[in-house]
Order: sequence, then structure tokens, then C-alpha cells
Amino acid sequence: MISVPHKAKQFLVLLIKLLVVGGAFYFIYDQLAGNDKLDWIKFRDLVMEKKSFGNITFILFLTFLNRFLEILKWQNLVGVIRKNKLGEASKQVLGALTAGLFTPNGIGEYAGKALFFEKSLAKKIVFLNLICNGIQMLLTIVFGIFGLMYFNAKFGIITGKTVGILFGILLLILIVLFFTKKINVKGYSIEKLIHKINGIPKRIHQKNILLGLGRYLVFSHQYYFLFLIFDVEIPYLLLMAAIASVYFLASSLPTFQFLDFAVKGSVAVYFFGLLGVNEWIVVFISTLMWFLNVVIPVVIGSYFVLNFKAQWKS
Repeated sequence: MISVPHKAKQFLVLLIKLLVVGGAFYFIYDQLAGNDKLDWIKFRDLVMEKKSFGNITFILFLTFLNRFLEILKWQNLVGVIRKNKLGEASKQVLGALTAGLFTPNGIGEYAGKALFFEKSLAKKIVFLNLICNGIQMLLTIVFGIFGLMYFNAKFGIITGKTVGILFGILLLILIVLFFTKKINVKGYSIEKLIHKINGIPKRIHQKNILLGLGRYLVFSHQYYFLFLIFDVEIPYLLLMAAIASVYFLASSLPTFQFLDFAVKGSVAVYFFGLLGVNEWIVVFISTLMWFLNVVIPVVIGSYFVLNFKAQWKS
């Protein structure tokens, strides 16, 4: 086995850190500068018109609360293994978010969090991160389905026959999963996964669900209040149904974190277009949501990446 000198290892780690942070900032700049759907002159004029200390403070507070609830979720789940201080949980969540920025569906986030722990805990950390993200996805699906049903009842986007077919497909998938849950693939099966999930104390799951629900309500209402700030007057339930539908459909598509606003923006343009909302306002708000909830945490996370010291031992 080839032995790598200590200084060479240090240089390699530094290079990787710089590549991760540099890549993150490049992709952020590229997406903001290259978005031809954003009219920056209109953006500047509208911001100057709508700016107020109250609005800015409230939206930034929701940004903080959104990520803070995610940090609390992670701290709660890692408690299964060991006590994790809030500061450490913050480093792990924000650092991993930066690492996962330009990986498909944030896959790099799993590896990013695992690197903050001993190598022997890697599989457990990946599993806990799966639970952490899984509850958020489940809530997005549940609210999204109800949102789509409400929205469809108002606009008739899809026919009753299509709805029946979709539910039939969903039922078929559930039946297949039920009958194949004992089938092992390289030592893994759905039954074993369920057993591992049940192995986590109920109080941990309950807290995880409550924090996940809180986070969903925070970022969906942040979207809602941004529309209100920009004088979009749509009934509460209809606007929230559209928001839930956008998040559900956008989350179902394979994408990269740095393209998140583009995917959500494209889906949002369709749904809010049916509500008569100007396209450039929809694109701007989607981009602003991405900037607040991804770019700002990534900037902070970059500091943790640059100061990262791996816990892995050979």
C-alpha cells in the first residue's frame, strides 16, 4: 500500500476544500448572472419600492428559522448515537449543505455529514440523514397531494379518470413493495430498513416529525409572505395549495441543489400563471427563496468547510 506523506495529505485536503467552496460560489454566480428571465432593473426598482425594515427582518427571521429547525432535527437524530451540541450540529448541517450543492439531489450531503464523525459511524450517519431527509420528503408529498387535489378541483388540470389511474399506480407500487419487502439485495431489504427505523426511540421520531412539520410550514409560508409583499392577492388556501403543489412536483424531479430555484421556478411559473401572477414576479420570488434558503446557508457553510478537520481514521 502506497504511503502518502503528511504534508501531501494536508495539501490534498486543502485543495479539496477550495474546490468544494470555489465550485459552490461559481455555480451560485453562474446561475444568478446567467438567468435571462430575471429583469434586474425591475428587481432593483421593486425592491426599492417594497423595502421596509419590518419586511426584511421578518423574511430573514423565517430564513434563520427554516435552517435552525433543520439543525435541531439533525441534533435530535444524532442523539441516538451520542450527544451532539448545537454548534456541532450547525457545522455538520451547513458544511454538508455546501458539499452537496452541486451533487444530484444533494447526495453529497450524506458523505459531507459522515466526514464529521468517526469512520466506524459512517453507515449510521448516512442512515440517520436518510431519516432526516425522509420525513421532510414525506411531509412534502402529503401536503403536495392535498394541494394538487385542491388546485385541481379549482382548475381541472387533470381529469377524474387520470386521478384514478394515478392512484391505481400508487396502490400497485404499495402492493409490490409489501410482497417484496423480504427480498434481500446485497444484504439489504425493505423489512430490514423498517426494523432499523423502528429501532429508533419513538420520542426521537415524534420530535423529528414535529420539527419537520414546523420547517415545512416555515418555508411554505415564507413563500406565501413574499407573494403578499409583492402585492399578489390570491385567497390563502388557493395560494398555499399552489405552493404545496410546486414543492411536491419540483422535489419529485432529479436535480442539483444549485439548480433548485430553476426547477421550482419553472414549475411555479405554470401553476401561478394559472392564477394570473406575472411570470417575472414568480421567477424572482423563486430565485429569492433559493438565495435565502440555499445561498446564505452555503456561504456560512463554506466557512465550516474551510475549517473542517476530518474525524475519519485510517
